[in-house]
Amino acid sequence: MRRLIAHLDMDAFYASVELLRRPDLRGLPVVVGGRRRVAADTGVAEFPRLRDYVGRGVATTASYEARALGVHSAMGLMKAAALAPDALLLPADFDEYRRQSHNFKAAVAALAPVIEDRGIDEIYIDLTEVPGAQDMTPDDRLAGARALAHRLQAAVREATGLSCSIGVTPNKLLSKIGSDLKKPGGVTVLDEADIASRIWPLPVGRINGIGPKARERLDGMGIRTIGELAAAEPAWLIARFGKSTGQWMHEAAHGRDDRPVVTERDPKSVSRETTFERDLHVRQDRSRLTEIFTGLCEKVASDLTRHHLVGRTIGIKLRFDDFRTVTRDLTLEAYTADAQAIRAAAGQCLKRIPLTRRIRLLGVRVGTLLSADEHALLQAGRPAGTERDTLPLFPDLID
Repeated sequence: MRRLIAHLDMDAFYASVELLRRPDLRGLPVVVGGRRRVAADTGVAEFPRLRDYVGRGVATTASYEARALGVHSAMGLMKAAALAPDALLLPADFDEYRRQSHNFKAAVAALAPVIEDRGIDEIYIDLTEVPGAQDMTPDDRLAGARALAHRLQAAVREATGLSCSIGVTPNKLLSKIGSDLKKPGGVTVLDEADIASRIWPLPVGRINGIGPKARERLDGMGIRTIGELAAAEPAWLIARFGKSTGQWMHEAAHGRDDRPVVTERDPKSVSRETTFERDLHVRQDRSRLTEIFTGLCEKVASDLTRHHLVGRTIGIKLRFDDFRTVTRDLTLEAYTADAQAIRAAAGQCLKRIPLTRRIRLLGVRVGTLLSADEHALLQAGRPAGTERDTLPLFPDLID
C-alpha cells in the first residue's frame, strides 16, 4: 500500500473569513490586522484605507488582490500602506477564525480521521488507508487520491463556505510544497516519479525549514533551486551547515521524509543536548564550551523554525563529572524561535549555577510552546507600540 499524506491549507484564511461576511468587498485588496473603528455619528464600523494607518502593527493576512501588490502576512502595516495605499484595513476577529477552523477540521475528520493539527488554518492528513484513496485508472496511478482530495475540498466548502488547497504526496515535506503550487483552490497530487520535473525547478525556499538566512547562504554558494541542492554532495553540505542540517537538506532536496502524521498533542518542549567525549573544565575549556553552547542554541532555534513553533521558557541542563545533574530555566515575556534570544536567556540561566566541577553534559531546552501561526495571530492582535526589543546576545559563557 502506497503511503499517501495530504497537506490541506486554507486559502488566505483570515481574509477569506472576512470576505465571506462582506461579499461586497470581494475583488478588492483587503488586509486584516487593524482594530475596529466606530464612527461617532453613526456607530457603524468603518474600514479605513491603509494610507490612513499610523502605527507599528502588522498584517495578519491579506486577500489575493492585496498579495498581488506585494503585501503579505507579518508585514508591517506602514510598509504595506506604501505598497497598497488603497487597500482596506479590516479588524481581526479571532473568535470567528477559531470557529471556522473547528468547522473545516471537523468536516475533514468525517472523511479522513487521521489528522495532525498544524495551526488554525492547516492540517496534515494520512490518507493511506482511507477507502478509495489507493484506486487507480489505466491513465492515472493516483486517481483515487486525486478524487479524495476533491471530496475533501467539497466538504470544507460545504461546512465553511471557504476554499482550500491540497497537496497529496508520499510524505509531509512534499505535500507541504504541493499545497502551495496551485493556490487558491488547487489540488496537486505527486509521487516520487514527479520530483525531478515538479519539485527540483522550485526555489530552495519552498522547502519547509529553509528560512531566509539559509536561502541567503545557499544563494551565495550558487544554489538557488531544489534541484541544485539535490545535486550537492552531502559531505559538502555537512561541512558548511553541520551534520544534522546538512544531511537533512540533502534528504529534503530528494523528497525524502519519513515523519508520521502525529495525532497527539504538540510536544511540551524542544531540546538539544550533548555528552562530551571527555569532561570539560569551565576555564581551561572555556572557548570549546562557548562554541558548543552557542551551537546547541542554534540547533534548538532551527528545530523550532522547522516545526513552526515558538517558545517562552528557556532552560539549560548540566551534568557534572560526579554525575550530578542541574537544571535552570527562565520564562521570557515574548515568544521566540530566535537563536540569539535563546542564547541570551540560556546564558542567564547558566549564571545561576555554581560551576565548580568539570562538565560532562550540556543541554538547552525551549518550552511553553506555541505554533507560529497562533503566535502571529496574537502579535497581530496587540495594540500598536507594545512590541519589545529582542534580548542582546549574551557575550560570554563564563564570567
